[in-house]
Amino acid sequence: MKYILPLLLLIFCNNTFAQSAETILKEASVKAKAENKKIIVLFHASWCGWCKKMDISMNDPVCKKYFDDNFITVHLTVDESEGKKHLETPGADLIKKKYKGETAGLPFWLILNAKQELLADSYMRKPGVSKDEAGENIGCPASEEEVATFITILQQTTKLKAEELAIIAERFKKNKS
Repeated sequence: MKYILPLLLLIFCNNTFAQSAETILKEASVKAKAENKKIIVLFHASWCGWCKKMDISMNDPVCKKYFDDNFITVHLTVDESEGKKHLETPGADLIKKKYKGETAGLPFWLILNAKQELLADSYMRKPGVSKDEAGENIGCPASEEEVATFITILQQTTKLKAEELAIIAERFKKNKS
């Protein structure tokens, strides 16, 4: 019985003081500007296996340094099941919608500059399709086509060298199995 009050207080504090998505992005922007990096925003949920694969891939020792050297990584939790809504990042759903990701599935990701301007997203678009039109969400890249698209996006948004991109590509191809 003596543990119930502290537990309820902890739950209340976690829900009351959870950082908003807007605040998280503002802090990431300040850090990105100071460190001359981009921001990669990962929309994820606790139940999402592909979200976990994305994190595992990005944090794999063979390529973690490449992501850390080029990005401030931000996780925004969305689309939780009824019993886990308290895990969602307040306002993250609005940001996902702002960047046309409301129907994308998870993970959905964005690459932003320090001014929070969109540089890329996880949509795979056919040639000639504008960025205003959604394509197919590649989420956590795994297939040859998804990994190739991801590598092209990294090539366009970072200063990663060809050999570093090749290492990242090989790591993400392991997600297919």
